[in-house]
Amino acid sequence: MGRYTEAKCRLCRRVGDKMMLKGERCYTAKCAMERRNVLPGYNSTGKRRPKKSERGLQLLQKQRARRTYGVLERQFRKMFGEAERLTGVTGDHFVVLLERRFDNVAYRLGFADSRAQARQIISHGHLLVNGRRVNIPSYEVKANDLIAWREESKKSEYFKTLVEKIADKIVPTWLNLDTGTMVGKVVNLPSRDDIEVKFETKAIVEYYSR
Repeated sequence: MGRYTEAKCRLCRRVGDKMMLKGERCYTAKCAMERRNVLPGYNSTGKRRPKKSERGLQLLQKQRARRTYGVLERQFRKMFGEAERLTGVTGDHFVVLLERRFDNVAYRLGFADSRAQARQIISHGHLLVNGRRVNIPSYEVKANDLIAWREESKKSEYFKTLVEKIADKIVPTWLNLDTGTMVGKVVNLPSRDDIEVKFETKAIVEYYSR
């Protein structure tokens, strides 16, 4: 499976806003959006960003959503197709499907500082779903699923550090985290009102509807 290997900060600069792709670094002065909030290839001498067409704005929102969740185009389009087949508002279903990804849930629970880090943790087989090891980041969680750490993984320095800093973690209302046992639970599937996003789902629907 292919993946994006270039500088992640360029992606945030391209859309003009933080997408929290590098975890804790995004909250510090080292964040590229704090140091150089201009389009890649443009300098800070006052040169304006080119005006985008309606199609260009739709593409921007689509790319913003795709890069926020770290999904490749082919998989992103497939998920949109699944959302289209469901009854109701396509954009709302689409966001819910993105939120149900295993790597996103691990990130929301605080098991990783970014979705990219969550994908790595999952791919290395550190997490269990209902007692079974799942190493597929795109796995769709279901209501009442339990997400826990493998016993072997609890011996790692990463896990020990995580236990110390996760106590104050605030998780979405559709999830629950027991910081004592480090077990997360999908209380119920999220609704659109439970999810805060920084992209326009309507623009994404319009982009793929052409």
